[in-house]
Amino acid sequence: MFNQEDLQTFASRGVSEAVINEQLHCFATGFPYLKLDGSASVGHGIMRVDEQAVKQYLEAWDNYLAENHRIVKFVPASGAASRMFKNLFEFLDAEYDVPTTDFEKKFFDLLENFAFYGKLNETCTRLYGKNIASLVQDGEYKKVVAALLNADGMNYGALPKGLLQFHRYEGHIRTAMEEHLAEGAIYAGNAAREVNVHFTVSHEHLPLFKSLVEQIRPLYEARYNVRYHISFSEQKPSTDTIAADMENKPFRDNNGKLLFRPGGHGALIENLNDIDADIIFVKNIDNVVPDRLKEPTVVYKKVIGGVLVTLKEKIDKYAAKLRSGKYTATDLDEISHFLQHDICVINRHEAELTEAERAEYLLRKLCRPLRVCGMVKNVGEPGGGPFLAYNQDGTVSLQILESSQIDMKNPEAKASFEQGTHFNPVDLVCAVRDGEGNKYDLPRYVDKNTGFISFKSKNGRELKALELPGLWNGAMSDWNTVFVEVPIETFNPVKTVNDLLREQHQ
Repeated sequence: MFNQEDLQTFASRGVSEAVINEQLHCFATGFPYLKLDGSASVGHGIMRVDEQAVKQYLEAWDNYLAENHRIVKFVPASGAASRMFKNLFEFLDAEYDVPTTDFEKKFFDLLENFAFYGKLNETCTRLYGKNIASLVQDGEYKKVVAALLNADGMNYGALPKGLLQFHRYEGHIRTAMEEHLAEGAIYAGNAAREVNVHFTVSHEHLPLFKSLVEQIRPLYEARYNVRYHISFSEQKPSTDTIAADMENKPFRDNNGKLLFRPGGHGALIENLNDIDADIIFVKNIDNVVPDRLKEPTVVYKKVIGGVLVTLKEKIDKYAAKLRSGKYTATDLDEISHFLQHDICVINRHEAELTEAERAEYLLRKLCRPLRVCGMVKNVGEPGGGPFLAYNQDGTVSLQILESSQIDMKNPEAKASFEQGTHFNPVDLVCAVRDGEGNKYDLPRYVDKNTGFISFKSKNGRELKALELPGLWNGAMSDWNTVFVEVPIETFNPVKTVNDLLREQHQ
């Protein structure tokens, strides 16, 4: 099936022929739906913290920070923001020349409210010898949009979200990346006032990110009295997946070369695995707000951090007891209760195990990466949600699932999905070392049966594309997971450019 040139391509990408054959097998067989035990809700897989508990977890997090552990804020920031401007690209291609749709009218009616307005005005003047007001007065709306999106203008149609101007402050403008630096200083800086922030970026954008960091780092270090350690990584070529034709054979272009495609955000489990840290916060690049609205975000980032370190302390204590062999049947009952009620790992056959088997099972389930995930009430936003799902070993645990992983033809599964009260805003904090300080090998905990197949085209030919298990979905399937309800105020994504006009971004 593969020639010598193919094998050389695999070697250059750092991927084996066996992995490629495994991917092709997935095209042929597809991926199974996950078996649900129900949707998670408050009191049934989702913690709701009252005012007293908030204080306790804030104190726990502050105490942890004081011990100078290595904490990293991990922000997936690769990929262009082209989807954010989909409506404006359509306007450029439209047969009409004046704003017609509600989206287009809103964009132009409130254009001065965008943080990038000043830069756009300068760009229009440079390109056309006219400012925005003159262009609009002359009905040259498309020139304004072209100045925003095209390469000879601001190039926002090809830049990543992290480099776009999101928020206006008195005297300066902040990009989305800068808002993450500000956030990190407020809740992830240790007692030594060190703040570690890591961005995953695409290769072509790396110089732009580095250039911006060099410009603004001194300003933010002075403002927050911290020292930043800002790092970047790129998605590894070895995580790209081979494309298949409609007969599930390797897709070849017109020159006979194999086609590889990015494996989706699940590929970033490799980048996450390379991070040297004790605790890692994970949050999407576009979910940021101006300083005046940061308090709920900061409070609940610290809360979920406090929940994490509190749980990990118990996990490490219990794991040490089991490793020592000095435990009683009462100890096993206590650990089992903790695992079921605090971590929501359920084994309905545990009673059938001998004492030795039970101890081995409990130790295996305790000694895994741990994540605490914020969950917000479902208000109709797209995205995955919190569920209790069956694992391959027959146990039930908490999982973040997308609708594509659920069999909507199954009435019970469909009902569980539709009854979901919360959804996933991508608000995670992760503990990636065991109680002895050893780092977990995160790719070992990926459920490879949770990938996704989509249909694309190349040069007019249909193809199948394979996405790896999502970073916070199947890539973290075998982690210990805890869900905590967080306020909707902590979730303010920017999916379209007009989202920047929402009150939360003004």
